[in-house]
Amino acid sequence: MGDGSAGAEVLRPRGGVSAFLRLVMIEHSVFALPFAYIAALTAMFIDGGEIQWGTLLLVTVAMVGLRTFAMAANRIIDREIDARNPRTAGRELVTGAVSVKSAWTGALVAVVVFLGAAALLNPLCLALAPVAVIPMVVYPYGKRFTNFPHAILGLAQAMGPVGAWLAVTGSWSWDSVILGLAVGIWIGGFDLIFACQDVRADRAHGVLSFPARFGIPAALWGARVCHVVTTGLLVWFGLATDAEVFYWIGMVIVSVAFVYEHRVVRPHDLSRLNRAFFSVNGFIGIALFVCALLDLVVRGLTV
Repeated sequence: MGDGSAGAEVLRPRGGVSAFLRLVMIEHSVFALPFAYIAALTAMFIDGGEIQWGTLLLVTVAMVGLRTFAMAANRIIDREIDARNPRTAGRELVTGAVSVKSAWTGALVAVVVFLGAAALLNPLCLALAPVAVIPMVVYPYGKRFTNFPHAILGLAQAMGPVGAWLAVTGSWSWDSVILGLAVGIWIGGFDLIFACQDVRADRAHGVLSFPARFGIPAALWGARVCHVVTTGLLVWFGLATDAEVFYWIGMVIVSVAFVYEHRVVRPHDLSRLNRAFFSVNGFIGIALFVCALLDLVVRGLTV
C-alpha cells in the first residue's frame, strides 16, 4: 500500500541524499501539495485578497517535511514486510542502498524541518504540529491490526488542507475541513486501488488490507464510492467558498479523470494500475489547483 516501485534494484552504497530521496519518493509530494495550496490561497483570498508568499513558502516546507518524515518512517517500519514482497523487494532499505540509521537520520531532520516551519507560521500551527505526526507513524502499523489502514492514510492526508488554512489565518475553518475530508477520502480511495496488486503477498504473509480481506472487486468498488464522495465534497467546498466558473471547469476535469481512472483498472486486469495511481491522480491534483488558482485570481486575488 502507499507509494511504491516494482522490481529489484542494484545494490548501491548505503546512505546518501539521492538514495534517501529515492526512498521517500520526494516527487510524489505532487499528490498532497496542490490541495494544501488551494486551501492556503482560498484563505488568503478571504483574509485580505493578497498572496502571502512567505506563508506559502513555509506551508510548502512544512508539507514536504512532514511527508518526507512519513514516508521514511513507513519504509523503516515496513522494511521486513517489504523484503517478503517481490514488488517491494527492491526498495532501498531492503537492498541496503540506504541504511536504517541513515533513514532515521533523514526522518528526524525532516520532522525538525516540519516543526520549525510550523513554529514560524503561528503558535496554533506549532501547538497542533505534534498531532499531525501521530497518524504518519500509526499508518504503517495499521496493516498489522486492521483491514482498513487506508482510512488511517486518508486521515493523515486530510490534515494537509486544514493545516494550510490554519497557517494563513491562525483560526479554525469548517471550509478547510470539507476540503481536507475530500483529500483524505480521495487518497484513501486510490490507496485501495494500489493495494490490489499486493493481495497475494499480503495474504501469504498476514498483512492486513481491505483488498486482502474482501477481494479486489470489493476494493475497486470501495474506491469508486470514495471518489464519488470526494467529488461531492469538492463540489461542497466550491459552493461554501463561492467558487466561480474556473473552479467548476476544474471539477468537470476531475470528474472525467475519475471516470477514466476507474475504467482502466479492472478486477482481473491490473496492468494499467500504475497509470491510474501515479499519472491520473497526479493530474487530478494539479488540474484542480490550476483551475482554483485561476478562479481566485479572476475573483480578485492579488498575485
